[in-house]
Amino acid sequence: MAQRELDNEMSTSSSRPIRPPSYFDALAPLVVLALMITSSVALFGLDAINGPIQVGLFLAAMVTSLIVSKNGHSWQAIGQAGRQGVSSVVDAIFILFAVGALIGAWNMSGTIPTLVYYGILMIHPNWFYLATILVCAIISLGIGSSWTTAGTIGVGLVGLSVMVGVSPAIAAGAVISGCYVGEKMSPLSETAILSAQITGSDTNTHLRQQAWTSLPALAIAAILFAVLGFADGVRGLGEDVIASELRALNGLFWISPANLLPLLVLVVLSVLRTPAALAIMFSALCAALLAPFTQPEAVLRFVVDPDAAPLGSPAIAFVKGGWLALANGYQANSVIPMVDALLSRGGMSSMLTTVWLILGALLFGTLLDEFGLMAKLITPVLNRAKSTGRLIATVVGTAFGLNLVSGDQYVAVVLPARLFRGEFERRGLASTNLSRAVCDAGSVTSPLIPWNSCGAYMAAVLGVPTLLYGPYCFFNILSPLLTLLLGFTGIKILKTLSPAP
Repeated sequence: MAQRELDNEMSTSSSRPIRPPSYFDALAPLVVLALMITSSVALFGLDAINGPIQVGLFLAAMVTSLIVSKNGHSWQAIGQAGRQGVSSVVDAIFILFAVGALIGAWNMSGTIPTLVYYGILMIHPNWFYLATILVCAIISLGIGSSWTTAGTIGVGLVGLSVMVGVSPAIAAGAVISGCYVGEKMSPLSETAILSAQITGSDTNTHLRQQAWTSLPALAIAAILFAVLGFADGVRGLGEDVIASELRALNGLFWISPANLLPLLVLVVLSVLRTPAALAIMFSALCAALLAPFTQPEAVLRFVVDPDAAPLGSPAIAFVKGGWLALANGYQANSVIPMVDALLSRGGMSSMLTTVWLILGALLFGTLLDEFGLMAKLITPVLNRAKSTGRLIATVVGTAFGLNLVSGDQYVAVVLPARLFRGEFERRGLASTNLSRAVCDAGSVTSPLIPWNSCGAYMAAVLGVPTLLYGPYCFFNILSPLLTLLLGFTGIKILKTLSPAP
């Protein structure tokens, strides 16, 4: 790799030999990170995600850089590794900005208000959570993207939960649970395809094996959400409050199926396998162009200050409205706080804190991986995993740990798949056992961690902190537990014809 060659050149010129990391070297950055995150949460609570945790991540990365430099690696190599880590999330950053633009434009065009309006009419609070997980599961299976599902229909469902008087934290847990059903089991899912390819598994066989943990996890989660939904639905808002919210939405926006055109555009582009960032951004632009025709009064209220002189031309106001909605989000001005909180969101600028968080996490995780600190900790654990159950538990623990320290689900999927593939072959275990484990622990647990790119994304688009929705992501919690159960019981643990020599 480029930084390895650069290290060799620099070590030759400076006569600094490169030393392998010690156990202290490998543990010290993790201890620093744990102290930083714990102290930031203790001092700032849920607001820690808005800056303090990011500072902690960058300080932990600086400590890691000093340790790596002490071992003889050049600062040029450290910088190159950091650049490679940051470049790996460029696609994710594009998606984040596109989703921010989409939320703002969808609010202004009436797409989200229309979804919420129809949802209030159709979904009873008693089975709200159950309907949420099932709707998100169906959509994510169809398009293969948890991020797209959460950033579109998920936003509307969490907003709807506030409107009908049920818990937005539980609703967010139901959204994420449903989204990750498709992330694991859809043949269109990049994560599922990646897991199969890296482990050497057939994609269709991999998806069938996923069902042995995904379907029970989905069934149990659905039951739990049904129970919670009945309890919360009984305590939901009265019919008079809901009726006033419907009137507010109908007064602010022209509610019509025509407003769902941007959603239809997104679904079609997703089915056609258009890159996610392009599909989402095109849908956002479609909404911005649609708004002057379907919601002219809403656009003018958003752009024109009632206390100032109006703009000379409505056309200029419409252009300015679309531009502002894409950049800074839409701002509603109704007499009902819940309606304003639902619709006053979005914009690319709303994603800047999340991007900051992802960059810090990826920088820290990349340094741990590229300079052997993570492998130093994993290898002894692997040597002690004598049984199949312990081996799978090691995979699960490693994938979850990488989600904690690397901040990215792809690192948590790819690295364990590479590290353990040879060991599974030597023991005569089919590669689908490994691909299932890395999906169940690497992909599915990523939204449970606030500083992980997935956790940061879900909190940003759904408007619910990770620490609040995390306990209700039943599917995401159950999936790795069921993988461990299969590993230790031997159920559906496939073997190859003979172990590798």
